[in-house]
Amino acid sequence: MCDETKLKEWAASLKDSPLNRRQFGAMAGTLAGSAAVLSACSEASALLPEGEASLAVTESAVTFDTEDGTMDAFWVHPADGAHPGVIFWPDIAGLRESKRNMARRLAGKGYAVLVLNPYYRDVAGEQFPTFAGLIEAGGFGVVSPWREKLTAEAIGRDASAAAAWLDAQGAVDSDRGIGTQGYCMGGPFTVWSAAAVPDRIKAAASFHGGGLVRADDPLSPHRLLEQADASFLIAVAQDDDAAAPDDKTAFAEAADQAGRQAKVAVYAGDHGWTVPDSPAYAPDAAELAYADLLTLYGDSL
Repeated sequence: MCDETKLKEWAASLKDSPLNRRQFGAMAGTLAGSAAVLSACSEASALLPEGEASLAVTESAVTFDTEDGTMDAFWVHPADGAHPGVIFWPDIAGLRESKRNMARRLAGKGYAVLVLNPYYRDVAGEQFPTFAGLIEAGGFGVVSPWREKLTAEAIGRDASAAAAWLDAQGAVDSDRGIGTQGYCMGGPFTVWSAAAVPDRIKAAASFHGGGLVRADDPLSPHRLLEQADASFLIAVAQDDDAAAPDDKTAFAEAADQAGRQAKVAVYAGDHGWTVPDSPAYAPDAAELAYADLLTLYGDSL
């Protein structure tokens, strides 16, 4: 999972390898440049692999009330019609252009996507422009006091508020289920969200999520599946699996016992492989995970 050790490994890799440093900088520049081609109503195809079709999308920055304060978020959806809503939980680096671009691409496929700022209790808006920016800022130490507040109960409250906000939007088809997806620390948030809002959240996807199986925690995500009414995609990083090979089995067995449909699979990428500005980004494996996400949403929402 993405802990202080992992961030130090990535920092050393970027520092010691000129090739990695150039590639990472170029990647961040490409992501930033992509945003410039998108206006309030635009063609999301500008961000897509060659030949991939996309709907025109509309985007904005929004805020809404939660039990704990005012959440800020990025909101993007097809320009016309009503569509299934999606609650998007970022990784440790939070709300930034890489995540906005991922949401734009998904919106172009017919989903109304709300990318949350998980750190809103402490800070508003983007804190790190890229994953490299997080690493350069001393990452883990900066976000640790913010992350400590992101308990199962807090995430449940946030998910409830986000689902209610989505259902009040004209771009959301409230007769269809809501999906949720999360990356790194956001992985377990998807299960907590599904357990907190079982009547609305019908699909949850965790990508290289950490802490899905917590041996001594009664609120471990794998222990809350009976409280949910969703199908799950648990996309496991190969290095995370090597470190804790029994976790995938424990989660799959818990899902089976709870009667929940779950695809639990190890992908050919290390922790962070699905995120374009991550040092571990693996395009082929990321595209496979994205295709599996679309299948989950297509079947469940």
